[in-house]
Amino acid sequence: MNALLKTTIRRMPYLVLGAALLVAGASAAVSKDDSKSEAKVTPVKLVVDDKPVTRDVKLGTSFSPIVKKVAPSVVMVTTSAKPKQAAMQEFPGFDNPFFRRFFGEEFDQRQQRRRPNAPRQVGQGSGVIVTKDGYILTNNHVVDGADEVKVGLQDGREFTGKVVGKDPKTDVAVLKIDGKDLPFIAMADSDKIEVGDIVLAVGNPFGIGQTVTMGMISATGRATLGLDYEDFIQTDAAINPGNSGGALVDADGRLIGINTAILSRSGGNQGIGFAIPMNLARDVMESLVADGKVTRGYLGVMIQDVTPSLAKEFNLKDQKGALIGDVVPKGPAEKAGLKSGDIVLEFNGKAVTGSRQLKLQVARVKPSESVPVKVLRNGSTKTLEVTVRELPGSEQVAKADNSSSADGEALKGVAVGDLDAQTRREMNVPANVHGAVVLDVEEGSAAREAGLKPGDVILEINRQPVKDAEDAVKLTENPKDKTTLLRIWSNGGSRYVVVDESSAG
Repeated sequence: MNALLKTTIRRMPYLVLGAALLVAGASAAVSKDDSKSEAKVTPVKLVVDDKPVTRDVKLGTSFSPIVKKVAPSVVMVTTSAKPKQAAMQEFPGFDNPFFRRFFGEEFDQRQQRRRPNAPRQVGQGSGVIVTKDGYILTNNHVVDGADEVKVGLQDGREFTGKVVGKDPKTDVAVLKIDGKDLPFIAMADSDKIEVGDIVLAVGNPFGIGQTVTMGMISATGRATLGLDYEDFIQTDAAINPGNSGGALVDADGRLIGINTAILSRSGGNQGIGFAIPMNLARDVMESLVADGKVTRGYLGVMIQDVTPSLAKEFNLKDQKGALIGDVVPKGPAEKAGLKSGDIVLEFNGKAVTGSRQLKLQVARVKPSESVPVKVLRNGSTKTLEVTVRELPGSEQVAKADNSSSADGEALKGVAVGDLDAQTRREMNVPANVHGAVVLDVEEGSAAREAGLKPGDVILEINRQPVKDAEDAVKLTENPKDKTTLLRIWSNGGSRYVVVDESSAG
């Protein structure tokens, strides 16, 4: 085997590894919204009642007192926008300036007369008044693209709403109406809710008027819509089109979430609805009101979830935590002493269950704030102090790839080569990345199905650095067991991959 590999090195520009290389990983950092900054205003004064909800397991005969308390603060949001008009052309291409050279202004006038008088585009949703001076929480998708926003209260009053700010990354928007002593709702600490708690959903489904439905919290921490920051509350309380931006309240009548979306095959309620938790919405709102944009914390790490195979390799009892695959040079994490291979167990005093949760926790920290980070390194724990900062430069987003390593049969067919200058240019590999570059992966191989692709760079094998292709081959020979821990650079950062050959052959 060794003689064959050495011959291959002399005769070919790349080496073929016998081990299947499986990819699983993620990236992280956290971002700011680059909306235009506005003048500073007085911070919004929200009423927060953070006591746990009463859990006496006694279902009363009526929720009428709670509805009377909550309903006045839930509003109907009606939006309108100018339609995008297109000229009705006598034949394709008549909007070309070439024709105007011959037909002149008369041509333009004829074309304008042919444009239809399209009606304004109208939309409808819900919102929740959260301060007595008229700040309203709703969804970004309710008001996105609107030229005019009208807010209708339960008592029949109507106001013109101003869009204070929007955050597409969480689907939160903040409106403001001019009023005094408006009916508003107190917020609860959404971190204290539990699966099984009774909830009420209040909104304006299908534009028929204010409607209340009852259900319970079915799950927490859901990520289903593909937003950058998701931590949805799932409920079986009926939510339908028009409920977007409405209130999800607990049994004490406190706001715990903003109703946002449903999963449905029919377009109507099927018992799976989602609400943005109040703590997340509150952070976004306070930032939008104070700064006119959302400022999020930045840690400067690439992270991934801990899979069962990674947990075994790092001697973890469970799969909790977020594994650091790479650390951004001169970033907050590197300055604090965090390293590749560390597993973040706690951040700012709260346990970390996975990469997505860590991303959310970092995002909530204000720039320049120092927080403790507890990590597992080489089998022992240590706590470091990290000063979080605002993400510099262009917009970046913390992503968490929750895909798992595919444990399966190890196959040949992965070709690697040295990182010479030409290869770096062709594969777009930075000069500071050293290892063996993947040049080819056979179609139909386990490595291809797992996501390994040309351009990926093998940095480490079983925690041993890889200098070049020959080094990679040597480190895969005579393995001590049938699992191999790899560190791979891909898409601007590194991540850990476990190759399990226990079922091979």
